[in-house]
Amino acid sequence: MTADHTIANIYAALEQVMDPEIPVLSVLDLGMITAVTIEDDTAHIKMIPTFAACPAINFIQQRIQEAVAGATGMPVRVTIDKEAHWHSKRLSEAAKEKLRNFGIAPPGIHEGELRAEMLMNTPCPHCGSKNTYLRSPFGATLCRAVHYCKDCGMVFEQFKPVG
Repeated sequence: MTADHTIANIYAALEQVMDPEIPVLSVLDLGMITAVTIEDDTAHIKMIPTFAACPAINFIQQRIQEAVAGATGMPVRVTIDKEAHWHSKRLSEAAKEKLRNFGIAPPGIHEGELRAEMLMNTPCPHCGSKNTYLRSPFGATLCRAVHYCKDCGMVFEQFKPVG
């Protein structure tokens, strides 16, 4: 198997590693993978957490290791990339659509500075209305806020914008 073919197999395996808190998004959808290399017959994957204090990091690293080892038969080393920082612009457009379909509003688009106002009038993922309000800047996880839609009456979460 060539290195290019093995790298392709690694990426295919990573597509199957879903976020434990948002199971419709893979680590690739989230933009968590910063590098995939093969060094001394070992797959080396660098990743970044969506939030520094994310309690699922060790679990995600283990899932990556299991998926890639299963797909390639090689030893796998998964490390945190200390040179890169996650930001919400790393989410692909497909990931944003998957979030909406799952009932979570994607993060708002921002250029530079993040402000609290960015959580206001978030479009409802259920009906699309912007007639919403922020109920709490703190959701079920650190990366989400809770909103209410005045038009359809649904409570929903938003994946917070991160710079």
